[in-house]
Amino acid sequence: MPRSLLAIVLVLLVLHQDNWFWTDDTLVFGFMPMGLFYQACISVAASFAWFYAVKKCWPSAHDSEAGAGGES
Repeated sequence: MPRSLLAIVLVLLVLHQDNWFWTDDTLVFGFMPMGLFYQACISVAASFAWFYAVKKCWPSAHDSEAGAGGES
């Protein structure tokens, strides 16, 4: 596992613990509470982290075996 991926996951893990937006009454876009918006942003960042993990850690041997088998 690349160290950069490990760092990204650890940063997301720490940022996920948001105690600072629990009492914030600010509305983002006029309807979404700040805490919910923050969690949505963390979710989007986590999806990019998983995409990066798949691109960096997926073994390339599996891709060539699937293409070589040939489907009828």
